[in-house]
Amino acid sequence: MNQSAYAAAGVDIEAGDRAVELMKASVAKTRRPEVLGGLGGFAGFFDASALKGYRHPVLASSTDGVGTKVAIAQAMDKHDTIGFDLIGMLVDDLVVSGAEPLFVTDYIATGRVVPERIAAIVSGIADACVAAGCSLVGGETAEHPGLLGPDEYDIAGATTGVLEKDDILGAHRVQVGDAVIALKSSGLHSNGYSLVRHVLLNQAGWSLDRHVDELGRTLGEELLEPTKVYALDVLDLISKVKVHAMSHITGGGLANNLARVIPDGMSAVLERGSWTPPAIFQLVQQVGAVSEADIDATLNMGVGMVAILPEDQVPGALAALQERDVWSWQIGTIEQGEGAGSARLV
Repeated sequence: MNQSAYAAAGVDIEAGDRAVELMKASVAKTRRPEVLGGLGGFAGFFDASALKGYRHPVLASSTDGVGTKVAIAQAMDKHDTIGFDLIGMLVDDLVVSGAEPLFVTDYIATGRVVPERIAAIVSGIADACVAAGCSLVGGETAEHPGLLGPDEYDIAGATTGVLEKDDILGAHRVQVGDAVIALKSSGLHSNGYSLVRHVLLNQAGWSLDRHVDELGRTLGEELLEPTKVYALDVLDLISKVKVHAMSHITGGGLANNLARVIPDGMSAVLERGSWTPPAIFQLVQQVGAVSEADIDATLNMGVGMVAILPEDQVPGALAALQERDVWSWQIGTIEQGEGAGSARLV
């Protein structure tokens, strides 16, 4: 059979169709009862009549990708965990407002569609959606020969959630005297990989299969550790205790992300001695001779999420998180400040 002109140009439509067939089972397990139709249409459908139970429903949305962490997945030829990084970046940005994530759409761009690889990526996305309690209602796989190498890809996505207008969390609720609770990260999550790769792979010349005693495993295994998806943990927390605001600690580090939910005239004062950053953070700083200011402004340093709540709510919050196997501790307090809202480590 003659090869089609599109295939000759590097785009394999049949491979794309096979990828869709391989991912159908993964997508199906994310299905919430509000989802209408199946995979393969031009759009995903979510029954909005489910929102009738809200007094004043507000939709929240978020979009993101996973950055250069995909380079680690590609180098290790392991693609079934990068989906947790995508969903973590999406739903955990959403849930800090108090919103319940409802559904996700994804986008995969690749130089060459390898159905098994695409299916592995989507299986990770689907597993993470299950962990977050949301549905994967659709997406797109695009083949970009000549723009991306045959084994290169990038992924991104968007999510939508809902909450009551009166229940939106944020800086408007924060008060002087509030406590700041930290939730442990699972590792680097999906931020700062350009710095990490530059320091450990380029400058130090370490290989991904190098066993690092301080990590107790290979460097590649550490760098590919999936992002912790906190969505259900956070929703459980705000259902049990009074929470004023939350911050997802991503690019920009702990203080910069926390400052986004601190009102003018206040400051979050965080005790650096209240925790010890895991070994990977210390390695990047030591091997790369990275200043404390630079490392703090780039990596999460072992804190993946932060909650601000009244001091008397701390015991209940820590107990609720412990019940869900989320390690947490009081990291600081909200104090009177001057000027724009800020956060600082002392």
